[in-house]
Amino acid sequence: MSESAKIIIDGKTYEFPVITGSEGEKGIDISELRKQTGYITLDPGYGNTGCCKSSITFVDGEKGILRYRGIPIEQLAEHSTFVETAYILIHGSLPNEKELTNIRVMLNDNSLIHEDMQIFFQNFPRSSSPMGILSAMVNTLRSFYPELMDSEEDIELTFLRLLSKARTMAAMSYKISKGHKVVYPRPDYTYCANFLNMMFDSPVKPYIIDEDLVEALNTFWILHADHEQNCSTAAVKVVGSGKVNIYASISAGIAALWGQLHGGANQAVIMMLSDILKNGGSVDQVISRAKDRNDAFRLMGFGHRVYKTYDPRAKIMKSTCDRLLSKFNIDDPLVDIAKKLEEVALKDAYFIDHNLYPNIDFYSGIVLRVLGIPTNMFTVMFAIGRLPGWIAQWKESIDDPDWKISRPRQIYTGPNENNYIPILKRK
Repeated sequence: MSESAKIIIDGKTYEFPVITGSEGEKGIDISELRKQTGYITLDPGYGNTGCCKSSITFVDGEKGILRYRGIPIEQLAEHSTFVETAYILIHGSLPNEKELTNIRVMLNDNSLIHEDMQIFFQNFPRSSSPMGILSAMVNTLRSFYPELMDSEEDIELTFLRLLSKARTMAAMSYKISKGHKVVYPRPDYTYCANFLNMMFDSPVKPYIIDEDLVEALNTFWILHADHEQNCSTAAVKVVGSGKVNIYASISAGIAALWGQLHGGANQAVIMMLSDILKNGGSVDQVISRAKDRNDAFRLMGFGHRVYKTYDPRAKIMKSTCDRLLSKFNIDDPLVDIAKKLEEVALKDAYFIDHNLYPNIDFYSGIVLRVLGIPTNMFTVMFAIGRLPGWIAQWKESIDDPDWKISRPRQIYTGPNENNYIPILKRK
């Protein structure tokens, strides 16, 4: 007999089925709640509300677990590449050698963007946010590639086009903002190496590929590739539920990621470290302010909405960060402040008791800084990494026979019925 949950309303008992996931997590299916009872649930922020059943990513915040299609994030970061991880998320399985080679070839073949798109880039004000530009340009792809996704081949091509061209557009927007010559992708470079070369190669100073930097970027993008039903993924799925094209859905996800509390957190960490440096570099003062409930100051890069223990991605990102700092012997006062902040916070009882461990954003901002990525491009880097997850989640939703257009309910708290008063009769 299947498990059920009983809810008593006004003395009447209602039963609703309990859904059990493959990892043992349970949820009460209340899809018939309003129909049966006339009631709805109220859950600001949707922290207790499941919007779907998904087979893509598993997160256990209490135990610090993250898996893509069942594969632990630690194994992917150590053994996989971003391109292979993207395949795993979108297709649901590990690729064989032929499949992986085919994906790499197609990513290369679709890496160029239409030359007419450069006109759009060049007409954005130089002060424009790279995230705003990326969101607009991804949406614009629909005008250049209007063909419908009628076959598996068309669908695959559309996904690969997004993965490849978004990387090119991000690098191009940076080059144009600097007034520099655009660098085109090279067929002899890997996905990550190509991006770094497009960002930093110059006619007067050729960019030398460093495999440790390429590996660090691979790790960064793998760790950001998906994270269950977060703000930007929810935006992609809500917009996609209206059956719009995938470009518009991904554009919405980029816009949602833009926020400081979501994708902008790694940039906020660097800004916070810069402020600490400007104010004398006192870490103890910052720690005291963070623990003061009456102070509006917030310590960026610590704690997480989901993880109640150490963020598993943060451990990997910290290892990458330490390796880069050791190799390049970085002399950066912001890095020095970050190390002091990390050391103090990890020993402070308040932070330990409140599970305020350094999260992935704390270390990823430093890694991107070592890679040479400008601060205003940090969130764009997050967006490129999250693309496979957005695509996989969008595809899963579209393929779900039970999927409906998103239409949340509300509890109305405004005035009761009010008669309209003509303007001349109003007091």
